[in-house]
Amino acid sequence: MATGAWTPEDIRRLVSRLTLEQKVAQLAGLSAADLFTQEPSDGGGPTVDARRVADLRPHGVGHLSLAWFLGHDADSMRGLLAQIQFVVREVSPFGIGALVHNEGINGFLHASGSQFPTAWGQAATWDPELVRQAATVTSAHMLDAGIQLMFSPVMDINRDPRWGRVHETYGEDPELAAQLSVAFVRGAQSEPGVLATGKHFLGYGSSEGALNQAVTQLGRRALVDEYAEPFRRAIAEAGLSSVMNSYNEIDGVPAAANRWLLTDFLRDTLGFDGLVVGDYDAVNLLRTHHRTARTEGEAAVQALSAGLDVELPNNVNYVCLADEVTAGRLDEKVVDLAVARVLTIKARVGLIPDFGPAAAPAVRPDREKAAEVRRALATRGTVLLQNDGVLPLTPGERRIVVVGPAADELRIHFGAYTSVSNAEMPLGMMAVMEGKVPGVDPATFNFTDIFQTRIPGMDPTFEGVARGLHPEAPTVLDAVRELDAKAEFVSLGRFEDDGSLNAGVVAAAVADADVVLAVLGERTGWVGNNTAGEGQSTASPSLPGDQEELLEHLAATGKPLVTVVVSGRPLLLEKAAQASDAVLLAPLLGEEAGTTIAHTLFGRINPSGKLPSTFPRHPGQIPLYHGHHHGSGYEHPTGTRHGYGDLATQGPLYAFGHGLSYTTFDVALDESDDRPSAELADGVIRARLTVANTGAVDGETVVQLYVRDEFATVVRPVRQLIAFARVGLAAGETRGLTLEAPVERLHYTLTDGRRGIEPGDVTVLAGLAADALPCAATVTVG
Repeated sequence: MATGAWTPEDIRRLVSRLTLEQKVAQLAGLSAADLFTQEPSDGGGPTVDARRVADLRPHGVGHLSLAWFLGHDADSMRGLLAQIQFVVREVSPFGIGALVHNEGINGFLHASGSQFPTAWGQAATWDPELVRQAATVTSAHMLDAGIQLMFSPVMDINRDPRWGRVHETYGEDPELAAQLSVAFVRGAQSEPGVLATGKHFLGYGSSEGALNQAVTQLGRRALVDEYAEPFRRAIAEAGLSSVMNSYNEIDGVPAAANRWLLTDFLRDTLGFDGLVVGDYDAVNLLRTHHRTARTEGEAAVQALSAGLDVELPNNVNYVCLADEVTAGRLDEKVVDLAVARVLTIKARVGLIPDFGPAAAPAVRPDREKAAEVRRALATRGTVLLQNDGVLPLTPGERRIVVVGPAADELRIHFGAYTSVSNAEMPLGMMAVMEGKVPGVDPATFNFTDIFQTRIPGMDPTFEGVARGLHPEAPTVLDAVRELDAKAEFVSLGRFEDDGSLNAGVVAAAVADADVVLAVLGERTGWVGNNTAGEGQSTASPSLPGDQEELLEHLAATGKPLVTVVVSGRPLLLEKAAQASDAVLLAPLLGEEAGTTIAHTLFGRINPSGKLPSTFPRHPGQIPLYHGHHHGSGYEHPTGTRHGYGDLATQGPLYAFGHGLSYTTFDVALDESDDRPSAELADGVIRARLTVANTGAVDGETVVQLYVRDEFATVVRPVRQLIAFARVGLAAGETRGLTLEAPVERLHYTLTDGRRGIEPGDVTVLAGLAADALPCAATVTVG
């Protein structure tokens, strides 16, 4: 860890000069909401009384939480944070400032922040460089506001689409998630004074039944070899500075109190030397949810002893640490170690006077660059799932009738942790506290239940919020009409079924159509009437409301049907696939969604996105993912194995890595000379390929390289992604391409506990999707 003008010994001396109470103060957060007043503000947003810091935290402030609720624009947010930080330095020993954190998976979480497609949408680009650029823009926003910790990226591997937070992840595959995580961390930490936080450690996206905060039933090898891979790589390749725990429990031990996880594995095995912060309320959940602690003091001791350095968002439990030390139930050296880690991070970002660099100078975010990156992400993240030739459309050629509840809504294109969801949260809470939500008693309402609370009648308000924040962003209907002014709209389909839809109504509405465009999907967010988002799991991840019924009625008319699906996770789309002539996935593209979708439908954009997750046919297949083990899952290189007797097809509806184009591509092994087309040399696996655009349209695709370890004493996956590259080719163009990866990508936990690979044959596979790998060659590991 680079330390600049100070040394670890300087940090230890500083820790020794703090009182026990001052040390404990460095290990917990102060919620910005605790500083709010009832006085009206000039431009909107809460007013703040920074002087309250002295009363609330007389021994100092370690961290400031919920900063995203401060201010209504960049200037007001920056000013309020400066006021708070000034008082914090007055109160804290030696003028030590508070670490301020904010979220950044979709861009800077604030009304003033540049927004990007959600993480799952970014993953659909298979373009680490674009992810790095987006994170760099977000880092500039952080620095401009006076924020030091970016609570991103989400490195969770998810293979169960019932989970509501899929859209925050990079999908199902450890290699894809690792490459994108490394890119994000490099971008986030490109600005001096801003550090990234990888989350959630570990296995959070694999909870039992896909329920939020539930137990994770994974073996040690799966955790270490697969689910930890993004963290392993971000630590080794990008210098990840901070890690956040997950809410789950593993083998009976909550992650927030798991010493093997947070110390033995994270620090001793993976080599992490940074700060471990607690996810909001994670320490409290040891008492209220996991029931491993009876008191606040017990919870604090369990978490801190395990290696959880910081409690957030407040100090409900860690405030008891001083008493625990005094009572002899905790060694003060454990406190000192955590404080040293906090102060090391503070020194790195310039929050300790006379230590290391001064606070980094303000750098205004480049809004033009943000827009450029946002458009590129949306363009490359849109996935054409199927097409019988009906697409692309030609403006004015045919009469288009647009239907579907997502056609004229902007809100649906934004997920949780966006400017839109952030603005909705206080409105939803206000509705609850004012008694406007049927069946909810404001006196007994628990704040964390806001994620699951249905709020009737709020949809128009939330749509107004989205349009107010992004006034230049068109809906899909708006953007389609910009290209074809004659396109008609009929309001058919609802996110909540009211029983009004019937075949006659649908048939009459599209009777004169030459082609029908159905824009469907689900809402994702924090509060309101969403079917996906944090704390919002679904037993059957299907199109909600009457949308499937709408598709059935549309198919019955015999009209050509193009379906656009707006979603941040895989949905059960077999009915949509059967009813539609073409299906286009728009994975929460944010403010660029309308334009990108319309331009793709009309051929101005040639789609090139690839799925970061497998789409199952039936909920009974879940979890379904491409990298399943030999003898399990849906594909068996050695022959047929057990499957589902009531399914005609065992495999996915759309495979991992799948995505079509308006042109066609071929991938082949390069056998143009005597060199091997695949080889293992100098510890690197290389595949020499040729890629050809065999169609009549320029386009881009993603060439994917997989391997299969044919025999090992530990059961291996039927395929493992190790490398990929995005390639742009003119119509008729052929190009050579070499994909390579270090053999360490194949390493796993051997029977003796070491990481490595056994000697033997490895099959190298290349193609354009996990189910489209025409190239195969063998290399031998010695």
